Amino acid sequence: MRFNCPCCGERGAEEFVYHGDAAATRPDANSPTAMADFIAYTYERTNAAGVHRELWYHAAGCHLWLVVARNVMNHQIISVARARDVALAQTAQATCGAQSNGGT
Repeated sequence: MRFNCPCCGERGAEEFVYHGDAAATRPDANSPTAMADFIAYTYERTNAAGVHRELWYHAAGCHLWLVVARNVMNHQIISVARARDVALAQTAQATCGAQSNGGT
């Protein structure tokens, strides 16, 4: 498996460390159901075949956090993006959505 790092170019998988599902959303710790929500968040995952968004760390290179879209059936890398860019885009999208809904 080869990753196309935005900083370093194409590199082998041995330079990267897998850190989990990039699509998972951390529950609200102040919720009345926080304990059950965190148990579900930690242990109850589907292991569906197909494309997954995963969080990877370039440990033996530029130390960049990446969001990788990868087909877990054949390990094909679909896309690689800086995690910071993905987070900023999601924040901007959420902000625009809230503004278009009247701030709710």
